[in-house]
Order: sequence, then C-alpha cells, then structure tokens
Amino acid sequence: MNIKPIKTDADHAEALEEIERLWGVEVGTPEGDKLDILMTLVDAYEEKRWPIDKPSPVEAIRFRMEQLGLKQKDLQQFIGSKGKVSEVLNGKRPLSLRMIRNLERGLNIPASILIQHQVS
Repeated sequence: MNIKPIKTDADHAEALEEIERLWGVEVGTPEGDKLDILMTLVDAYEEKRWPIDKPSPVEAIRFRMEQLGLKQKDLQQFIGSKGKVSEVLNGKRPLSLRMIRNLERGLNIPASILIQHQVS
C-alpha cells in the first residue's frame, strides 16, 4: 500500500488492513514509521468523518459520579447545598466559576467540559 491521504471509506478500510498487517513491527524501522503515519492518517479521517461531541457539563458530572460511586450528597462539597446540587444536576442552575474550579480539582473533570454553554 502506498501512503496517501484518506479521503473515502474505501481508503479508510484499506489503511486499517495495512495497520493490522503492520501491527507489532519494531519501532524506528521503516515499517514502524509507516505504521505511525497510517495510524495518524486514520485518526484524522475518523475524527473528521465521525466526530464525537463533548459531553455536557451535567453529563460529565453524572458520568464521574457513576465512575466513583458517588451520590448527590457527595457533590455538596464541590457545588454547595443539597438544593444547589439538585438544581445543577437538573439543568436549572448553571455552574458558577467556584463550582467549576471545585469540580475540576475534586473530581478531575476538565474545566473545558464544565465551562461549555449550558442549555436548560
């Protein structure tokens, strides 16, 4: 396979077959370099062809709660009162800067996710 830009689903399939064939080759060899290039091309094509949207702030918080086995009451230290936690999780209250900082620091949720425009 010649290395070329991936423009179609057929190009994508061909590149994936070549990646599978090259998988496990030694790093730093011509075949290893070819594998790196193909993986970069496939990644760029997939991001353009099938973009994945960021989760909303509330989705990110709920996901992290599930991962860590947290309940709503566990968020009070990051968000505030029981009522504020409920309002945030139900989309009735936007996150404040203080809440965003606390959630980023305490739950390791990226601020870039938390500061997105929130639609209620």
